Amino acid sequence: MTVTVPLVAVLGVGVWFLWRYLGLRVWHIAVCLLFGFFLAATDAAPEIRRVVAALLTLTQH
Repeated sequence: MTVTVPLVAVLGVGVWFLWRYLGLRVWHIAVCLLFGFFLAATDAAPEIRRVVAALLTLTQH
């Protein structure tokens, strides 16, 4: 699965919205980024990619 620019843009807008309107702190964002970075290096990464790809496929129909 290739992560497309629109998906990254939507997630970025979501993070901006949480930061701007719901009080998400910069250190919260940093923890989430580090969590995602290290999670991508685990054995769970292929399964997560499969689930995200399946969800994206469902939204296209």
